[in-house]
Amino acid sequence: MADLDLAYRPASDLARMIRKGEISPVEAVRNSLARIAEVDPKLNAFCFVYEEEALARAAEAERAVRDGRPLGPLHGVPIALKDCTLTRGKRTTFGSYAREHFVPERDAVEARRLLEAGAILVGKTTTPEFTYSGFTESPLWGITRNPWDPSRTPGGSSGGSGVAVATGCVAVADGTDSGGSIRIPAALCGIVGLKPSLGRIPMDILPTAFDQLSHFGPLARTVEDAALFLSVTQGPDEADPQSLPPMPLPDRLPRDLKGMKLALSMDLGFHTVEEEIVANTRTAAAALAEAGAQVREVDLPWRSELEAAWFQHWGVLLAACFGEALKTHRERMDPRLVALMERGLEMNAVEFKRIELLRTRQWQALAKVLEEHDALLCPTMAILAPPVGRADGDYCYTDAGGRYRGFDMTSVFNFVSQCPALSVPSGFTRASLPTAVQIVGRRFADSTVLSIGAALEERMPWAGRKPPI
Repeated sequence: MADLDLAYRPASDLARMIRKGEISPVEAVRNSLARIAEVDPKLNAFCFVYEEEALARAAEAERAVRDGRPLGPLHGVPIALKDCTLTRGKRTTFGSYAREHFVPERDAVEARRLLEAGAILVGKTTTPEFTYSGFTESPLWGITRNPWDPSRTPGGSSGGSGVAVATGCVAVADGTDSGGSIRIPAALCGIVGLKPSLGRIPMDILPTAFDQLSHFGPLARTVEDAALFLSVTQGPDEADPQSLPPMPLPDRLPRDLKGMKLALSMDLGFHTVEEEIVANTRTAAAALAEAGAQVREVDLPWRSELEAAWFQHWGVLLAACFGEALKTHRERMDPRLVALMERGLEMNAVEFKRIELLRTRQWQALAKVLEEHDALLCPTMAILAPPVGRADGDYCYTDAGGRYRGFDMTSVFNFVSQCPALSVPSGFTRASLPTAVQIVGRRFADSTVLSIGAALEERMPWAGRKPPI
């Protein structure tokens, strides 16, 4: 049996306890592995678990503490990585039969920095095929389930990482986000998820080094842990020519929001949002006002054409980066992914370039809001966690009244990728399902969204609430 008090310790607390000798890395890793053994048969969050290697590394980490050697900020802390994050010598399948036996010869920059900081990799987490969906279900690894209600999805595409963190298997895990793939599972699993500014963490797992949708980022149970992850992994690397210089991050995020101006949009101009999500978003906004911020509701002139354009862009990116799999593995691929790739292959270059014109108008509208406000608040999801076996497209349509019925409210912010977006819990529904609010900052202002999230966390503590699994 896993020690749940230990399992749900924040990464920052666990690292401090290890440095002080209050707990050993071996004990922390053993407990993580025990928790995985309890949770994974029910929820399917992990595709690989590295028990022997993790324990060996934990033993070495324990000797380092005993010998008084220099220790990294995550020394001895168990972590998980998504099954698209390149890991040297370890299978990285992208949830696809087309990559079933792919073994990278290098670590992704993000993975290397986490390990150099002393973290211990205990396993890799499930993702839909080539990370294409907001539902973590793949032909290779099957269905991943929500810890608050296993009949529902945990979201995707970083759903395995979301479940691993929400259930205490690890305190922090990585995700990738090209259209909400960190923020969606964070919202549906009741944890924290950060899409950093474009280039804040080097992105080097795609064949292209010039994509402007995709980000690495953390899933964590506390905002401080998300900030710790970012502090360890940020900074430039030649593998990503768009990567940024490091950003100062304090040891403790400021929580005083006096003088800060926050915009609030409940629908981003076109979404229909479920009532309990709306109510909890307003409660979160009120809590931030109590923390000293001025909160003002704004209207955005955005329309559902942004969602359609993102899907087009996403289909082209998937087809360009992974479309070769259609030639060899079409019959074993997710048919929805196949259809999305085929639409991407059909788009001509001029049509694709015109998407940038729409993105420009989108940015111009958001820029006006952010000129007058430090950040924009909105729901992360438009709906509660839906049942497994569905797909994003089942929830993206215009109803008879002309209102857009969408799944998430995240992908539009991958079109303005320089803006960081943090998803933090906003409460629970009557059915004990988590909801979340999204905090979108000015360009490259990651520390601001983290501080706002920390202030909200302080007034609406959620990290102590555990799923029933």
